[in-house]
Amino acid sequence: MSLAARLQSLFTDGTVVVAAPGAGPGNWSGAPAAIWSDGWFWLAYRVRRPLDAGRGVTTVVARSRDGVAFETVTELHRDAFGAESFERPALARLDDGGWRLYLSCATRGSKHWWVEAVDAASPEELPSGRRTVVLPGSDHVGVKDPVIVRDGETWRLWLCCHPLDVPGAEDRMTTRYLTSPDGLTWTDHGVALAPTGAGWDARGTRVTTVLSLDPLLVLYDGRPDAASNWHERTGIAQANDAGQLEPVGDGPVASSPLSDGALRYASAVRLPDGGVRLYVEAARADAAHDLMTTLWPG
Repeated sequence: MSLAARLQSLFTDGTVVVAAPGAGPGNWSGAPAAIWSDGWFWLAYRVRRPLDAGRGVTTVVARSRDGVAFETVTELHRDAFGAESFERPALARLDDGGWRLYLSCATRGSKHWWVEAVDAASPEELPSGRRTVVLPGSDHVGVKDPVIVRDGETWRLWLCCHPLDVPGAEDRMTTRYLTSPDGLTWTDHGVALAPTGAGWDARGTRVTTVLSLDPLLVLYDGRPDAASNWHERTGIAQANDAGQLEPVGDGPVASSPLSDGALRYASAVRLPDGGVRLYVEAARADAAHDLMTTLWPG
């Protein structure tokens, strides 16, 4: 089965893991980041309500034996971080056995975003963990939605960047690539994937999950215009001979068949048996977004 067919099978073989917090547009459970550790699936995700009800209110960390039925372990609230909203988190295990949660935080009254890391000995202790602003952004760019992969001694990061130079056009997205020896201090290696200015992903290209490092193959969110903000579809990109990511094909490979068509924030977990469990945020008939999963056997 092709990768595109596997992605679309989500709607025939997939399962809702976390339902939207309410009915209708703007009610979203999603932006998932999943890992496999110690015999458990661990999932961090954002719960969002419509604009007039607070946007991204909490980030939840949950665990599951089967990857489908999750129990909440802890929950962090945006107010504890002085954030106007949360977006996609990232979750990592540390070499000393501890845990790290990266939070995408919106600056109040602004289009700016920053990324903050929280370290703790256990997931339950994350709300009171040690906090470090690791990716502050700047007056010129907001940063969020980190995709982090541990590769031996190297931490690899694909970071969604929103330019702030044009008022009203801050929704534009480009992905940059960074590395770190510890996951806290990062070196920027430049643009990894950027819009071409035309086509289905002309407005934004956000890397969402790494399917393989060698060769580099990723899934990414794309959209053609500002009106499609929050309704991104999923595409595939792979590294060319120069090591730069290039989109595969002329269009998205997966979208929801329902309402606004959103299928975004893919997170792929490779399992010990060679299979992959995929988590995504997907639109349902009433335009709310559920967090869904499907299993690709090895």
